[in-house]
Amino acid sequence: MNAVVLAAGEGTRLRPLTEDKPKGMVEVAEKPLLTHCFDQLLELGADELVVVVGYRKEIIIDHYGDTYEDIPITYTHQRDQKGLAHALLTVEEHIEDDFMLMLGDNIFQANLADVVRRQREDRADAAFLVEEVPWEEASRYGVCDTNQYGEITDVVEKPEDPPSNLVMTGFYTFTPAIFHACHLVQPSNRDEYEISDAIDLLIQSGRTIDAIPLDGWRIDVGYPEDREDAETRLQNQLNTDKTGREPAEGD
Repeated sequence: MNAVVLAAGEGTRLRPLTEDKPKGMVEVAEKPLLTHCFDQLLELGADELVVVVGYRKEIIIDHYGDTYEDIPITYTHQRDQKGLAHALLTVEEHIEDDFMLMLGDNIFQANLADVVRRQREDRADAAFLVEEVPWEEASRYGVCDTNQYGEITDVVEKPEDPPSNLVMTGFYTFTPAIFHACHLVQPSNRDEYEISDAIDLLIQSGRTIDAIPLDGWRIDVGYPEDREDAETRLQNQLNTDKTGREPAEGD
């Protein structure tokens, strides 16, 4: 399965960390965010990485080159930051089958393999990793509603008044049908082509989208304090792996 990584963002909320580099090259635990993404996608069986670049793209391309751990990398360019659906369309000609999609500013220690397994074994039209967040944080994300079967019935992008606190986490699997939906999306009130609107079009066309509850943790590194939180959690995870116990408070 190919893996698409969206890494075109400037990362204005991460300044001063992004004053001289794109968001994906901000280091967390001494590795760029994109390296964390690539490592996780390779563990999931990715046989090609398709990376959408934009702001300061040459820094990413020069750092990684044409391969990562012997897996080929293809770069596409999102010239204008017009939303995730717009970014996704830049990879359309490189994708012929089901694929993974990861936002390049997330750190995961979670059950990503469950999402891939659902796509491969059940031939889902799409599957997303979702989690419940505090209500006051939900407006930062794409907010989901689900039915009794765990299928997503509605998605709203960054709503001012969230209908739920269940949000998309930044890891998805799709069939190529998502590209047709992205072509049909109209600009939102943020003047962006939203991935949530493309997902809604899939739902309206009768396709099934499965929600996989997050088991573990993830951090959307959108602000400098998120980076610090991610480093702390990764260090705690490393300590747990070494000692076999959870770090005590104050460790």
